[in-house]
Amino acid sequence: MTKVLIVEDNEMNRDMLQRRLERKGYDTVCAISGPEGIQLAESAQPDIILMDVALGEMDGWEATAQILSKDRTRHIPVIALTAHALESDRRKSVAVGCVDFETKPVSLPDLIAKIERHVAKPAGQAVN
Repeated sequence: MTKVLIVEDNEMNRDMLQRRLERKGYDTVCAISGPEGIQLAESAQPDIILMDVALGEMDGWEATAQILSKDRTRHIPVIALTAHALESDRRKSVAVGCVDFETKPVSLPDLIAKIERHVAKPAGQAVN
């Protein structure tokens, strides 16, 4: 079973995403902040991380950079989640090492396709 770490500070978004993924057969773990996401990436060793970029004091890009800089977590693919469909957000997400990008509200079929694509191949291979 694929384990997904959801890093999302908005409770409604987090709960909705968690419920929808679990209904599709995914095992989920959730974090509400960048630091908690970094810690859970190390301890839970998920197959993939869904990272909200607009978090509190540490944004998702910084948390992603820290996760990908550590030996124990650098192999985990990260998909950036953002409410802004801006090209600058996409570029920044790729620059910090995210393998993909999904805008909110999330299209579950699109997100699942991205999860499956990136869990099936080595991390670090970005999709443009």
